[in-house]
Amino acid sequence: MGKKYRTGLMSKWIKTKVLLQSPEISPLVPDTQRFAKASLQSMLHKYGMVYVKPVNGTYGKGVIRVELNRGSGGTTYQYQSGTTIRTFGAFDAFHLSLKKATGGRSYLIQKGIELLKHKGQRFDLRVMVQLSPKGKWETTGLIGRVAQKGKIVTNYHSGGKPTAIETLLSPHLSMAQKGELIKKLEKLGRDTGRFYHKKYPGFKQIGVDVGLDRNMTPWIIEVNTNPDPYIFNQLKDKRMYRKVMSYRRAHDKAKTSKK
Repeated sequence: MGKKYRTGLMSKWIKTKVLLQSPEISPLVPDTQRFAKASLQSMLHKYGMVYVKPVNGTYGKGVIRVELNRGSGGTTYQYQSGTTIRTFGAFDAFHLSLKKATGGRSYLIQKGIELLKHKGQRFDLRVMVQLSPKGKWETTGLIGRVAQKGKIVTNYHSGGKPTAIETLLSPHLSMAQKGELIKKLEKLGRDTGRFYHKKYPGFKQIGVDVGLDRNMTPWIIEVNTNPDPYIFNQLKDKRMYRKVMSYRRAHDKAKTSKK
């Protein structure tokens, strides 16, 4: 596996560009651009809220929520990094501070999705997709991640709480609607796995991070090409975890036998 392959899969920018090549998947990818002053200004005015993310980063580290607020007192610009919130009355001062917060690293700007909430905290979903021992892409796990109070990211390593998807969806959907959405998420996972496999045939599993808005549209926030399977062990029901691990072990065994 060459260096280019690994770098390509680390880069959120390259992973986003891959998704945009799929006619089926691209409508569910939020508008994403390279971080620059002009694109920040235009996207903020267009969407009102965006997320600024490091091109190369894991566990939600370095993710910043950025908002434009129009009120009777005028326009203000605000960003939250970690639990710190800063507000500015002028765009230039705001941009300068935000640029400083990125530490000179390469960043992206992504249209913000107003995520559904569970007990007042935002949540998203991890769709685990694996190549089965028979060679078919299969959605093997669905789990929710609820952000820790005061935080903007849901990642387990940043304090997010793994939660059964049924618990999170029940207040928002009927039993039938919930079943339909789960089918849609499973299909989205399979489609994404198959499409990525065409571009990068070397890997056997991906984690698709999905955000649901108020219309229940499943937006692809990010694709993780080295997903942590152990998050599924946090659920009381261990069936998903056992399946995810059995597929993972089968691939590890196959990899070892080829050496």
